[in-house]
This record gives sequence, structure tokens and C-alpha cells, in this order.
Amino acid sequence: MKNVLDVMSLQQHVETSKAQNMKPIDYRKSTKPGLVPLYIFECAAKLKMKPLTAACAAIVYHRFFKEVKASDYDEFLIAASSLYLAGKIKDDDTVKIRDVINVAYSTLNRGSAPLDLNDEYWAMRDAIVQAELLITRTLSFDLNIDLAHKYLLYYMKTLQDWVGTDVWNSVPIAKTAASYLQDFHHSSNILKYKPTHVAIGCLSLALQTYGVQVPLTDESDEASMWYKPLVKDFTRENQWEIIEDVIEVYKHEASLKAN
Repeated sequence: MKNVLDVMSLQQHVETSKAQNMKPIDYRKSTKPGLVPLYIFECAAKLKMKPLTAACAAIVYHRFFKEVKASDYDEFLIAASSLYLAGKIKDDDTVKIRDVINVAYSTLNRGSAPLDLNDEYWAMRDAIVQAELLITRTLSFDLNIDLAHKYLLYYMKTLQDWVGTDVWNSVPIAKTAASYLQDFHHSSNILKYKPTHVAIGCLSLALQTYGVQVPLTDESDEASMWYKPLVKDFTRENQWEIIEDVIEVYKHEASLKAN
């Protein structure tokens, strides 16, 4: 059980390490599409945000731009405001607006020192607060973000008991599934699916990654698949759609980092 419950704290360490080891992207100069979610998670790692808070920020960002035209808004400002708003939604006391401002600014302007309490700082602070109000209104004040993480933890605990501790501990299924889930938040495609389906899809991909066969299941018979007792409305088609979308995240990230 401890191996499962430690996944979220481990995920925070993984995200921080990724940010430290990642080759810096000049967000100001790059014209490649889809950079902003990468920016959100880089800022979140620097802010030492909890994984749930970072994921919440990404969902807020994706939901906002599902409702509006991206070219009408400063995507990086909305991203910074999403980080700040997510801290409130998840009651993450570590997220302070001054830290968000400094990290968002320095990440966007590589090599720049943190802002002093001058006109530029107060202008950015006001912009983030105003953007927060805009996001809230655009989302019709619906800030109930149902993340897939809690479902993933429950499903992993169930599956751990099902496959047995020895098999479960022989490969990093929990860590891998959690990474797939967190990374899926880079894509707006995550909004297409129910959180329960996202959790099952990421766990299924982790099992397939390590070739783990769940006992007493038959891959040729969908009715006997391991996920049916957990999520009755999940289908094999859902499974492959989510897996394809998760894999696409990594392909897209590789293209963003390519010179």
C-alpha cells in the first residue's frame, strides 16, 4: 500500500528533476505550437507545486482555451494565472502570488533577475489577478476540477492486490502510470475523456509497457478485462484512444525540444 500512496510525492520529485535536466526553451523566440503547457509544468516544478496543483493548473488552462480563441489572449499570462488559481482551488498554501510572478517572468525571460517591487512587478501582478477573474467568468465559475489522480490511486491499490505484491514490485507500474497521467495533462485531449477513463487508460499503458498480464483475464474477451469491474463503461476503444493520445504527448514534446 505504501508503494502506491508514495507515488504522488515521488511524482513531484520526478517533475522537479525533469525541469532541472531539461534543456531550457526560449519561449519568447520559439514559434512552435503547444509550448505553453510545457511552460506551465516547468513553472510548477520551479515553484515546487504539488503534482495535483500542477495538473489542476493545466486543466484550468485547457478548459479556458476550449472556450475562447487562443490568438485573442496572451497564453503565457493565462498560464501564469492558471498556476495561481490552481493554488487556490487545491488549497496549496505553498503557491504565493509573488513567487508565481517571479517564476513566470524569469522562465519566460531567460536570464532575467526576479522583478523588484516596481511598476513592472505591479503591472504583472494586476494582469495575473485580472486574468484570474477572466478565467473564472469564462468557466462560468465552475472550478470543480475532478482530477484522475484519485481514481488512479484507487485502481492501482486494487490491481496491486490482484496481481500480487511480488509482481507489482518487480516493475515500476505505479511510477510509470503516474508519469503517464501527469504528462497527459500537457495535452488538451485530456478533456475529451472522463477522469476515470483517463486513469484506466494510463494504468493500462503502464501494464503494457512492462508486459504485465493481470491474472484471470482474457485479452480476447473484453467482458473479462481487468478494468471492467472498476469502470463498467470503459471500452477497449476508449483504451486505445487514450493510449494513442498519451503517446502523442511524448512525440509532440520531442518535436518541441528538437533543434
